[in-house]
Amino acid sequence: MTAPRNGSPLHDSLVDELGRAIVDGAQAPGSRMLTVEIAERRGVSRSAAREAVRVLESFGLVWVRRKSGVEVRPRADWNVYAPEVIAWRLDGPGRDEQLRELSQLRAAIEPLAARLAAGGATAAQKVDLVSLVVEMGQEDHEADRERYLAADVRFHRLLLEASGNAMLAALGDTVEAVLRGRTEHDLMPHIADQNAVQWHRDVAFAVASGDADGAAAAMRDIVSEADQAMQRASR
Repeated sequence: MTAPRNGSPLHDSLVDELGRAIVDGAQAPGSRMLTVEIAERRGVSRSAAREAVRVLESFGLVWVRRKSGVEVRPRADWNVYAPEVIAWRLDGPGRDEQLRELSQLRAAIEPLAARLAAGGATAAQKVDLVSLVVEMGQEDHEADRERYLAADVRFHRLLLEASGNAMLAALGDTVEAVLRGRTEHDLMPHIADQNAVQWHRDVAFAVASGDADGAAAAMRDIVSEADQAMQRASR
C-alpha cells in the first residue's frame, strides 16, 4: 500500500522530482542525500523535504539512516505495484521493460479474475459490467480520451472486485495505472480496436451467464491485444 499524498502542489512536485530521479537512475542505489540539502537545493522547508522523503520511503525507494541521511535503495526493494512508481517507470527510460512486466502481470491475474467472477459476481456487479461495456461502445470512436478510459478503468476494477478474491481486488490500482499510462503516453489508438471492444462485451456477458471458460478466454484476448498494440505504438 502506498502512502497518501497530501495534495499540496509543492509537496507532490518534490515527491515526483525525487522519485523520478531514483527510478530513472539519476540517483543511483547506495547514494545518499541529506534532508537539509534536499530542502536547500529545491527551496523548500525542511518539514516539506522530510514529508517527501517519508513518501519515498513508503515506496521502498529510500532508507532513512540515523545520522547518515537518506540512502537510495536498490530496485529489488521498490514497491513496484505503487501507481506512482509505475507512472515514473512508464515516463522514463525503463518504459519498455515496465510495459512488458505489466502485460505479463495482467496475463496472469485478469483471466483468473474473469473466471472467478463468472462463478461469484453479484447480480449488481453483472449489471454494472454490462452497462460499462455499453458505455465503452458509445465512446469507442474516442478511445484515447478520458470518457472511454474512465469506463475501461471501472470495468477492469469491477472485474477484479467481482472475483471475490481480496488480493486480486487489491491490484485495481496497478491495473488502472497500466490503462492510464497507455492513454497518457499515446499508446492508445484514437479509434478503439473493435475486436477488443467485442472481447470486453464477451467477458461481461460470459460473467453474467456464468461461463467461466468463456470469460477467461475473452480476457486473455483483451490482454494479448493490448500488449501487442502497446509494443507496436512504442516502436
